[in-house]
Amino acid sequence: AAEGSPIYVPPAHSIPCRWKRLLSPKETLRLLEGSVVHREGALLALSKPSGLPVLGRPGDLSLEALLPALRRRLGLTAELHVVKAPAREYSGLVLLSSCYHTTQRLQQFFTNARRRGQYPATYRAITVGVPAEVEGEICTGLCWQQQGDRAMVVPVPAPGRRSLARKDVKITLTQYRVLSAMGGCALLQLQPKTAFPEQLQVHLTLLLCPALGDHEHSSHVGRVLGVPFFLTPGTVPTRTQVLDEELLSRLGLSPRQLHHLPLHIHLQELVLPEGPLCAPPPPYFLHSLRCLGLPEH
Repeated sequence: AAEGSPIYVPPAHSIPCRWKRLLSPKETLRLLEGSVVHREGALLALSKPSGLPVLGRPGDLSLEALLPALRRRLGLTAELHVVKAPAREYSGLVLLSSCYHTTQRLQQFFTNARRRGQYPATYRAITVGVPAEVEGEICTGLCWQQQGDRAMVVPVPAPGRRSLARKDVKITLTQYRVLSAMGGCALLQLQPKTAFPEQLQVHLTLLLCPALGDHEHSSHVGRVLGVPFFLTPGTVPTRTQVLDEELLSRLGLSPRQLHHLPLHIHLQELVLPEGPLCAPPPPYFLHSLRCLGLPEH
């Protein structure tokens, strides 16, 4: 794999300490070929592994770079286009089309659905912490902020009119529902009404329930005597997610293995004009559910 584009999957026997195994382009291609969940007419749907970016620079390993080879392996004659796909850090459903007009029609369908307040994309997330309410909405402004030598997505609870007009800040909204909870962890359903990079991770930290495997934003949730609270971005450095000993034991991990833990956010379902498409969670996600005693739904 090209430097800077690591793709990781668990081995078949799901040993946690070997979660982070670098895949070559050929292995990634075989993985994508075996992850097809729907194929009809011009539409092709597959389940993307966590860590695979949709777009990449020339020479980088990305979904876009693998599409010509995937098309040949699947025996397709027309060029494939990405209609909808989760962010690099997420696993889940990727919708591809071999027809330009079908691609345009579906992208317009998703845009119109969001404008009507509908939720065409449904995610699953395993969280460290359980929301106080069984269901609700997270609504906040989000923006990019430079912190040292890197840019981060940070919440802006009360953005001013000027920053909104300049589009420096975007109002974002995610609807959530707790599907199950056990031992201080939960399985959540997430339906984002807006689209912003890292929106789901930031919204989960505002719920004080960061996603399992979130090594980017989980440090913004602190604890005093077991009670969680939100830490303003910039006041704490980004670091590998910290889990207590009891949770590490349930997951079968040591503190040194934590940085191998992938982000547990999965694009489970997309609603199309013809009906919903679903993609099962990856093996490591199901493994974590079983370790935590959470029903798989």
